[in-house]
Amino acid sequence: MKFFHLSDLHLGKRVNEFSMLEDQRDILQKITALAREHKPDAVWIAGDIYDKSMPAVEAVQLLDRFLVGLSEMGVAVCAATGNHDSAERVAFGAELMKSGNVHIAQPYDGKMAPVTFSDAYGDIHIWMLPHLKPSLVRGHFPDRELAAYSDAVAAALSAASLNAAERNVLIAHQFVTGAIRSESEEIIVGGSENVDASLFDGFDYVALGHLHRPQAVGRATLRYSGAPLKYAFSEANHAKTVTVVEMGGKGEVAIAELPLAPLREMREIRGTYNEVMSRDAYRGTNTEDYVHIVLTDEYDEPDAVAKLRTVYPNLMRLDYDNLRTRAAGSFMTAAATEKRTPVQLFGELFETQNGRPMHGEQAGYVAERFTELFEEGESA
Repeated sequence: MKFFHLSDLHLGKRVNEFSMLEDQRDILQKITALAREHKPDAVWIAGDIYDKSMPAVEAVQLLDRFLVGLSEMGVAVCAATGNHDSAERVAFGAELMKSGNVHIAQPYDGKMAPVTFSDAYGDIHIWMLPHLKPSLVRGHFPDRELAAYSDAVAAALSAASLNAAERNVLIAHQFVTGAIRSESEEIIVGGSENVDASLFDGFDYVALGHLHRPQAVGRATLRYSGAPLKYAFSEANHAKTVTVVEMGGKGEVAIAELPLAPLREMREIRGTYNEVMSRDAYRGTNTEDYVHIVLTDEYDEPDAVAKLRTVYPNLMRLDYDNLRTRAAGSFMTAAATEKRTPVQLFGELFETQNGRPMHGEQAGYVAERFTELFEEGESA
């Protein structure tokens, strides 16, 4: 059987205050066209379907059109929720959607049951695990010490009755130790969210979400598909793809990638104001691309943003790199200036005041408190 592995759609996301809805509509149409061409039996979505737990109406409509398009082609969907999603909201109508062969992971209830597909080699069991943190799992395992994310995932997977003679796939949204991050992803300081790769040894393929760079972790079949679009300038050189997984008999897994071309690229341009505005700077490129411009002039150009947008209408960020900014320590690379999370900022304050970083349990506690605060604010 053939499957598409996707994750981190982040529908409704804004990058540097630019709405990505048009870009997301375009990329979902391209994924649908690839599905029409390559005819997968199912599409796996490994979380962060939306960018917010209460998504905008337009984001919900995008997902609806995508799911309907796949269903009309006879392509099944199996989707788990991520840390940006509200598991309860995404799972609304899940029982009804099963009639269209769309299977959404339910909010975690301490149990695990697979969706089963069959082919000439037998059954393939697809297990879906919503994004887990210790506070979601502790109540279901009162006799176990669940201090870190790895403990929580281990406890949850213990409820999955795997038949080792048959093929088993897990769809999950977690950070597996050893994976490489991008700056557009939320980071918990202290490493408390790390999950040990060995927990997934019983699965023939693990379809992971949470990290935006396509990559395998430890083994080829423990894999992040990456986000289908670039959501930070640190991802400007990433190649975005759809991961294609073909499963034969037990132990036979072939993995390939189908390239995805965005509606607009992300580019970084560096030079003096005159150089950046010259034809040589943008000849042969799409000036509709999202750009981060670093000007090296010693003096600020008056109304630089407005002037630059006459050539680069989707200028997202402007920085200066010159003697003044370097002396002030105010110029940093794009990767260093990506927006930090409240948890990171709290961690930096803690380390400044205490002379040491938070340990794993402290970092996990702080992350949970911030999550609760945000959830309370969104539901208010």
